[in-house]
Amino acid sequence: MTDANLSALFADKGFSPVYEDPKRQSRSKAQQRADSLEQILDAAEYLFSKHGLYGVTLRDVAHRVGIHTTLLHYYFKDKRNVFEAVFARRAGVTSNRRIAALEQYEKEAGDRPTVEGALHAFLDTDLDLYYEGGESWMNYAAFCARVSNTPDGAALMDAHFDPVVLRLVDILKRALPDYSDEDIFWGYHFVTGALMNTLARTGRIERLSGGVCRSDDFPAVKKRIAKFMAAGFLTLKDST
Repeated sequence: MTDANLSALFADKGFSPVYEDPKRQSRSKAQQRADSLEQILDAAEYLFSKHGLYGVTLRDVAHRVGIHTTLLHYYFKDKRNVFEAVFARRAGVTSNRRIAALEQYEKEAGDRPTVEGALHAFLDTDLDLYYEGGESWMNYAAFCARVSNTPDGAALMDAHFDPVVLRLVDILKRALPDYSDEDIFWGYHFVTGALMNTLARTGRIERLSGGVCRSDDFPAVKKRIAKFMAAGFLTLKDST
């Protein structure tokens, strides 16, 4: 009689099965550990997005999860380790999606890429991911925006996002062959500044516009940002 037959027989008689598959048990423990890690990282992500690295303690994270602080040390060495894990958890997803979008754009554009087309591939993909991903992805967006202008965050941005940024820059150079590297990189600098300000969702645009614009309206941003930034790029040649 198989294990499944035994389990069914015992269940029919009102008893729990005597034998439990060790592999099933280990998978259950692994899933429990994965779920606990997700809860910790979700809590830390939210808190870091609001207060940054130095405004959050491990006690704050533990309190939000509803566990004792000592349990965090079972999973993480220290707060910086938590911070780096929060950053890395979603970084690969967003970076890989943008790389794929840029590769697809290059295939479609062939020898005639445009600044606006490249920016759409780079920006729209990210904005869609954050907006459609729900609260957790919006928290990650705000987290990246908050920490990107700090030494700790900038080092992680370098490690995780440089390949996709340099891929964009390469396309921009081909779209603007007469432009200097200096202008291309300054142009990217201004693009990323606008993007980070958008991802931060500070609410300032609501106050300034009297509610006409909302900082969480990423679809409205998506309709405008690539076109706006492309126009800015095209004026940079006059700066040299």
